[in-house]
Amino acid sequence: MMSKKPEAESDDQRTSERVTINKEFESFDAFIQEYVTNISRSGVFVKSKQPLPVGTRVNLKFTVIMDDIETIEGIGEVVRVQHDPSGMGVVFRELSQYSQHLIERLLTSPMTGGGGNESA
Repeated sequence: MMSKKPEAESDDQRTSERVTINKEFESFDAFIQEYVTNISRSGVFVKSKQPLPVGTRVNLKFTVIMDDIETIEGIGEVVRVQHDPSGMGVVFRELSQYSQHLIERLLTSPMTGGGGNESA
């Protein structure tokens, strides 16, 4: 889980705290079927019975099993809310280079058929 930024770094127009979205999955298939219905280089669609309002900044942390246990971690922003299926489109705002690499691996993996070009 990511922690709050120190005072010196919090002057950058982020007036509200971020909500943490943290979930662990036993496999990539479970990740896609249970929680994230699509993932792209630019964002994810997160299933949720209570989607957050558009504009909400979120800490994202998804742990999936690929060859090893891997964690995609970063900061996103809710850009759309939908009710059928219920959830929210979250665009990535900050991702580590490693998380970007993991997403690229997921999108080009034979398990996913190389799909995933739809954005949040």
